[in-house]
Amino acid sequence: MKLNIHTHKSSYQENVLEIVNQYPNEFDAAAKHFSIGIHPWYIDFDKVGEYLQIIEEKLQLRNCLALGECGLDKRIETPLEKQIEVFEKQLHLAVKYKKPVILHCVSAYQEVIEIKKRLKIEVPMIIHGFSKNGQVAKSLLDNGFYLSFGKYLLRNPELSSVFEQVPDNRFFLETDTIEESISDVYIKAASVKNKDVEQIIEDNFKLVFNP
Repeated sequence: MKLNIHTHKSSYQENVLEIVNQYPNEFDAAAKHFSIGIHPWYIDFDKVGEYLQIIEEKLQLRNCLALGECGLDKRIETPLEKQIEVFEKQLHLAVKYKKPVILHCVSAYQEVIEIKKRLKIEVPMIIHGFSKNGQVAKSLLDNGFYLSFGKYLLRNPELSSVFEQVPDNRFFLETDTIEESISDVYIKAASVKNKDVEQIIEDNFKLVFNP
């Protein structure tokens, strides 16, 4: 069984368990397993309360495996302090319902680390689509984050050396919005790690997502 912890569309492959990203304002009940959250790109301040209510309802469903994607993005116009406000409200729900968090983080790694420490977040937090250098990876790993690799592992040869150094019990694989299949990502990951990543990710999945 291959696991795809973050995708925006179901592939309906029999041997793949995928966590399909959902938004509270356009929920697709057909997804077998899903995560749900308010993405920083799509914050609608008039509807945050309503969306948090929907998220709270969905988090209680058995096939809702995580909260997210949510997080912080310094490259958008929404002020960071406003993003943090919405992010923290979602984190409280993740803690309440003991769900892991799938994170969107752009140029705000220090802020995310600070929030995790300040709020004493103990549910697993996974940075999706990781693409940064070894120093950033180490900082996140030292602070208890998991890293998920996908698009950039396929596109950026330099990321292989970073991925190689990530401990086996701290990574996941995903497709996000790319056209390639999760099998393509697994093949690449296995060639970099030089080992069977399927069993490793299965073990990590059981530990983090408690399915």
